[in-house]
Amino acid sequence: MIWKINMDWKKIILALFLLASVSIPCFSQEKELSWEELRKQYQFPKWYTEARFGIWVHWGAQTQPKEGGGWYARHMYMQDVGNQKWGEYAYEYHCKTYGHPSEIGYKDVLNEWKAENLDTDALLKYFRKIGAKYFVALANHHDRFDNFNSTHFEWNSVNVGPKRDIIGEFSESAKKYNIPYGVSSHDDRFLDWWIPAFGSDDSGEYKGKPYDGHMTKEDGKGKWWEGMDPAKLYGLPPEKRTPEYIEEVKHNWMLRHKELVTKYDIDFLWFDGGGFPYKEYGKEVCQTYFNHKLNENGEINAVVAGKFKNEPSTVKDIERGGADTILPYPWQGTTTPRTWFYKEDKDRLEYRHNARTIIELLVDYMSKNGNLLLNVELLPDGTIPPEQISLLDEVGDWINLNQEAIYASKPWHIYGDNLNSINKRLEKEAVTEADLEALKNYKKSEHFNERTTQSPEYGHEEVRFTTKDAVLYVIVLNPKEGEIQLPSLGLNSEYCSKKINSIKMIGSNTKIKFKQSSEELTLYIPSNRPNKYASVFKIEKL
Repeated sequence: MIWKINMDWKKIILALFLLASVSIPCFSQEKELSWEELRKQYQFPKWYTEARFGIWVHWGAQTQPKEGGGWYARHMYMQDVGNQKWGEYAYEYHCKTYGHPSEIGYKDVLNEWKAENLDTDALLKYFRKIGAKYFVALANHHDRFDNFNSTHFEWNSVNVGPKRDIIGEFSESAKKYNIPYGVSSHDDRFLDWWIPAFGSDDSGEYKGKPYDGHMTKEDGKGKWWEGMDPAKLYGLPPEKRTPEYIEEVKHNWMLRHKELVTKYDIDFLWFDGGGFPYKEYGKEVCQTYFNHKLNENGEINAVVAGKFKNEPSTVKDIERGGADTILPYPWQGTTTPRTWFYKEDKDRLEYRHNARTIIELLVDYMSKNGNLLLNVELLPDGTIPPEQISLLDEVGDWINLNQEAIYASKPWHIYGDNLNSINKRLEKEAVTEADLEALKNYKKSEHFNERTTQSPEYGHEEVRFTTKDAVLYVIVLNPKEGEIQLPSLGLNSEYCSKKINSIKMIGSNTKIKFKQSSEELTLYIPSNRPNKYASVFKIEKL
């Protein structure tokens, strides 16, 4: 009897062991794969290629000063910023608000930043509500300050300023609201960027007195930053930077970023620059990142993005601009309504984008196989400016209305029709100097070629196309009641040989009038439309 009970227990233990062994995923590798080996098996994850719209908060300590431009940490040490006019108020504002930079420098601005009203749950919930399918937070900027709990760098948001692990908090909220989460890194240029911190005034009361970039750990005795080394933040003075020191900086950057991509288990890593930061050091970070995802999940469901060239396993990022044709690989355009960091400089309060232009960018990018990553300019306390909430609400209303034409959409044979509509309109209308200048400045060089509120509006007949599940979506960018002609949808067109039987407008039960001939499709745009921005028409079984 005792023997039988023992045998039963043995069976139970064996069964439990087998059950545990099959229920626990085992993705561990014998060795870390090289970047080249990882590239061979890499595929862009569906969550990214189907997202089309993401939100980025380009937010950090440089939002704390209300004026001084987005490079405040650099420009506050420059009495004359030369042609970098976006920072021309930084020095004056700093002296007036904090003190002279020979005594009170950027390190002290870091300590002033508290992010006291940051609610990452509320932000992520809102961003999902307006249609964002991924979210990105700034991990560090050119100022080198880490917005995460770095064990390799003391100048971080847990030790200074907010005393919070900002990247960690966003990570937890992203998991809670089931949204892919990314981080952006910008600090690989800090050594050159910080050089003004080692200068001094050229004139005035403090002429020749060194700025606080020259301060040492000893200078902190009895001050709030006692025990911390300014040289860790600003770097060594240029004359003390040996080749060995430069390698030490690069190695430290690598350690910080390896920790960033593994500890927070991110889905998306964005670099601000061309290629891998610090070359092989940046490649090693990406290698660690992809291996980490492979070990954790059995697949590399992650994205590395930046201004890369000839690197097929990365996403091409285009700053404030977009592709001028359909690209065969995923890409994204990044932009911001006004400035990258929230500022109130008196000559830079005008918005470059409104809901209309943001929607137009999204439509144009997705018709060419791209995503739009839109920055939200958080206030220093971590909340969204009221005027930007209004703008985002309008964008979100349009996205939620037309989501079937957005998420998981693919480009058609061509990205649009009536592509020269702006030129035609300007030929017919009396236009202003601003219109002509905006058209003249529009470039095909991708970066910084985006259309803004200052650009001439699209003609009423210009459209973009997306497709999904045998459905063609025709998106009229600047709709107006009346007829438009689309040659690409004529029966003799090389792109469309099928007879169109019905057309619907998303969000409306209005019967859509149309006529298809061998040369073109004539589409009647009704006056009663569900949204005042771009109208989306649906053609099934094309």
